[in-house]
Amino acid sequence: MQKNKRLKIVALAGGVGGAKLADGLAQLVSPDCLTIIVNTGDDFEHLGLYISPDLDTVCYNLAGINNPETGWGRRNESWNAMHNLVALGGPDWFNLGDNDLGTHLERTRRLGAGQTLSQITRDFCHAWGIHHPILPMSDDVIQTWVDTEQGQLLFQEYFVRLKCQPRVKGFEFRGIKKAAPAPGVLESIFQADLIIICPSNPWVSIQPILGVPGIRDALTGRVVVAVSPIIGGQALKGPAAKMYREMGIKPSALKVAQHYGSILSAFIMDSTDQSQAGDVEASGIRPMITNILMNEIPERARLAKETIQFGEMLLRAPLKEKS
Repeated sequence: MQKNKRLKIVALAGGVGGAKLADGLAQLVSPDCLTIIVNTGDDFEHLGLYISPDLDTVCYNLAGINNPETGWGRRNESWNAMHNLVALGGPDWFNLGDNDLGTHLERTRRLGAGQTLSQITRDFCHAWGIHHPILPMSDDVIQTWVDTEQGQLLFQEYFVRLKCQPRVKGFEFRGIKKAAPAPGVLESIFQADLIIICPSNPWVSIQPILGVPGIRDALTGRVVVAVSPIIGGQALKGPAAKMYREMGIKPSALKVAQHYGSILSAFIMDSTDQSQAGDVEASGIRPMITNILMNEIPERARLAKETIQFGEMLLRAPLKEKS
């Protein structure tokens, strides 16, 4: 497949949906023209290991070693370490396959030796044959805490251990005010022609990226296109729709567009939600209607191509100044 070499693109991604579109973009855009910035707000320490779920999901997808059945972890996994851990009375709520475990062991070792998360990610990508730059949003520790009716919970406790059951009241991104963008993050945004917000959870995958000091400001005046993670009022994967409902907001593609608000130039939504296009446009955001499902590998490239073409059209057309 011929790669797009004209536009410089930055994608903001987190979670399975974000990883799928990032992979589709990587199939079409050459490494010198695509940078993927990934959420690290759900990073945490478990069993003494530093784990970066979103970074690993994006990297595993681009390397072609992801587990297509679970959406997380690696394909053709074995679970010997976890079986032995459980037999010895250890916690089993966060599964780590044997191959995946190697990733976390080496990342933790290098962090302990003083290397940064972005340095380690770059080396991992090289080892996995990934040529596109994948950048953590920050090398500083930022923790997503979920404010629930059971109190504040670290995101992975809420998401994995409690299976998103507690009612959500809000979010806190601890450490974010003192954090700095990772090397290359702001530079890639300033050099980009087009910014694509992948169909990731707006609350816990994209909001942490935008909250890192300097990143939201860097998007000012740029062409920013978001792809909806919600179809027909339901999240494609994960708890985004549930979070909207529990915070008193009816989940919809429209509400996602309004959530991002003035940073958006345009918004891509599924044909199921076509009736909301007029309200999206009334919000000052240009809508595009298409099939945004990516159940199969070819659909990733198809949606990526449509997103790029839409971005090219926006770049040719005069845009209203964003407030």
